Amino acid sequence: MAVRPIVTVPDPVLRKKARKVSTYGPDLQRLIDDMIDTMRQAPGVGLAAPQVGVSQRVIVVEYGEEDPQQAGTGIPKRKVASKLYVVVNPELVRPSQTTETGAEGCLSVPGYAGEVERLTQVTIRGFSRRGTPTRLRARGWLARIFQHELDHLNGVLFTDRASRVWRVEPETEAERV
Repeated sequence: MAVRPIVTVPDPVLRKKARKVSTYGPDLQRLIDDMIDTMRQAPGVGLAAPQVGVSQRVIVVEYGEEDPQQAGTGIPKRKVASKLYVVVNPELVRPSQTTETGAEGCLSVPGYAGEVERLTQVTIRGFSRRGTPTRLRARGWLARIFQHELDHLNGVLFTDRASRVWRVEPETEAERV
């Protein structure tokens, strides 16, 4: 396992539609492990293979919601244990009809954030790292992360979808996806 360099704009790999994965061998397992290490080191909550220079349809997401039992108690917010998702050849199925605009940033577009309209709930279908079919539902911020990473697999950056983009200082930067 190793931390790989994160590709940034204007690298052309970020604008290409990534290839489907057809083999679930050691090279794919190494890529996934490296992507997890890279995402955690960055730090980020999601990473797509093109962001490490590999044009394959693989995403990793790690995110934990805030503990709902602490809402409104005055106790400092803490996150519930994060859950790690690895999805190979992901597809968006059964999207919600409702959308929400929120701030996004990106490890491949450092120093910028933007307002992006996203679906509030999505179902993702794909395969686990071992090739087992998987399906998951996500809503809220987690749904936003999955949509952001799926966009990377199609050569789309958050700046392409943003209604407004602005430069941010590192200490105020929106949570990067």
